[in-house]
Amino acid sequence: MSGEQITNTSVETQNTEDDLHSLKGSPFKTKNRVDINVLLNKVRLAKKKERIESTIFFGLVAAVIVVTGVIVSI
Repeated sequence: MSGEQITNTSVETQNTEDDLHSLKGSPFKTKNRVDINVLLNKVRLAKKKERIESTIFFGLVAAVIVVTGVIVSI
């Protein structure tokens, strides 16, 4: 890297504020409420996916240990 630093962040902030002001008059309405059931389902799915991934990982580790043990015993 050349060591050059970007110090002008006011442009990014100004663009973000302009975008927010333009959304106020947009025809799209945003929801003011969040359905807790949707959030809970997302968390449950994420935990289930994590559990499956960890099971697969530990299964592969166990398989490698068994294969290594078989090879060493020969």
